Amino acid sequence: MSEALADHNHQHCIDSAISKAERLCQSRDANLTPVRRRVLELIWRSHEPVGAYALLDNLKDDGFNSAPPTVYRALDFLLEQGLIHRLESRNAFIGCPDPDHPHQGQYLICDTCGTVTELADDEMVAAIDTLAARKGFKPKRSTVEISGTCAACAAA
Repeated sequence: MSEALADHNHQHCIDSAISKAERLCQSRDANLTPVRRRVLELIWRSHEPVGAYALLDNLKDDGFNSAPPTVYRALDFLLEQGLIHRLESRNAFIGCPDPDHPHQGQYLICDTCGTVTELADDEMVAAIDTLAARKGFKPKRSTVEISGTCAACAAA
């Protein structure tokens, strides 16, 4: 974890994410069950991607059903609601800081500390759509993942 995040209050991130999730799910008549809520909390524990099997282990430690379908159903729900994102290159998940607005994200992934920063740049999405259109391609969704070194790790 980068030094900048060492002093970061993750509990605030978790509380904010849960509050947004409860509000959004209520407005959408979607059921944020205790398992779904716990999976979201676990994903928001840090700003590093977390895999399904790590989530399974944590759910088991918390006394929840630890069968793989349990976590995968929760992840599918959270993805459908826009509360989390899947990082394809890591086969892992991170929380979405702006679930109120459907968007296509771009992610800066630090190879040193593992921190992920989400960008939601409409200009980048438009550029991808324009380039795809030139080839006659119609994107359904796109995910841009950029690996490298974050500012904190580069400064260290």
